[in-house]
Amino acid sequence: MSDRGELLTVSEAAAIAEVSVRDVNRVIDEHIVPEDLYSLKGGRWLKADACAFVRFYFVAATKLTANERSHVIHTLSATWPRRWVYTDELLTVRLEPFLDATQARHASLMQAREMVIEDPEILGGTPVIRGTRIPVYDVAASAAAGAGHDRLKAAYPGLAGAQIELASLYAEANPPRGRPRGARAASPRLPLVSEHKVARRQRA
Repeated sequence: MSDRGELLTVSEAAAIAEVSVRDVNRVIDEHIVPEDLYSLKGGRWLKADACAFVRFYFVAATKLTANERSHVIHTLSATWPRRWVYTDELLTVRLEPFLDATQARHASLMQAREMVIEDPEILGGTPVIRGTRIPVYDVAASAAAGAGHDRLKAAYPGLAGAQIELASLYAEANPPRGRPRGARAASPRLPLVSEHKVARRQRA
């Protein structure tokens, strides 16, 4: 079972809640979630338990006002054991779907962490899929560029479909530091869709 009280980095929380890093920072800066659900000690951290609230806040933006969403979050977060249904005389909000979605993403992230290793003896410590020499960020970059599972499996024999999904989630939750590599560097085994060049028209 995943640890709902685990402290997550901003990028991990964003990946679990399926929002942007900017959104998570906003949740902290504007105190959209209560202070006991995040920490600013040695960085910016959000408890895994808060991801359901974060996802709710942004998904429900077209249905409820910011004040209504914030009120629901602060009301439910104050109950323990935590309730996931808010009810008053005019409004009923069920947060179970948001909880289920973020719990599933959190469990997948934990699987991704187990799948990825960094060994100085393997590609100089580049994060790879356990038991292989397949770089995690190359798989994720290729998937993000539109490479399908069949194409990725052909490029990386032995790669399973579930590993592709986990690699993408891992990369989203742990963005590589430094300057992003180009498409060729990120996936040298996968050719570009087209190498066709169009000659420039000469001016008359």
